[in-house]
Amino acid sequence: MDTASGDVYPSDLRFTRVAVTGCSQFATEWTVPFRLTVRWQAGDVQWSPRRAETGALAAVGLGLALAVVVLDAPGRILVGAAALLVLVLATRDLVGRPRLAAGPDGVEVRTLAGRRHLPWAGLRVHVRVSRRLGVRSRTLELDTAAGPDDEGVLVVLGRRDLGADPDEVARALRALAPPAA
Repeated sequence: MDTASGDVYPSDLRFTRVAVTGCSQFATEWTVPFRLTVRWQAGDVQWSPRRAETGALAAVGLGLALAVVVLDAPGRILVGAAALLVLVLATRDLVGRPRLAAGPDGVEVRTLAGRRHLPWAGLRVHVRVSRRLGVRSRTLELDTAAGPDDEGVLVVLGRRDLGADPDEVARALRALAPPAA
């Protein structure tokens, strides 16, 4: 309980006093809340493409669709196909939310073909770093193959699919996974 205001706060929320100085006229002291724990709580954790990126993608698609009006016939075909592709990608980002969700029973991945549930038992989480044309990229790999003869399921998601850095998502998934028996 905060003694100053009488409010009740969660048990992991603590307060500290921060003094702000510089000019004696504006010197003050604030009580700032902070959390003691940074651990993942049980429950669903989700990752999706960022809404701003999806909106920008849709805006580019609409701009390309409007540009079709002022182009010649071959340009209309090329720019029209590009506009259609970009709008389909933006629609996929909007409809396929959340792209990845993790809970106590496993991980659920949403694709164009539907949802796929991957239980924690046998799930391997790996971040692969690759370099192509001088650009380094990281992807999150979720693999359920038990051995070389088992096909399993391999899901590869990039930063844009997750809306977050694949390393951060991998750390969160490893922290959320139950300990191996």
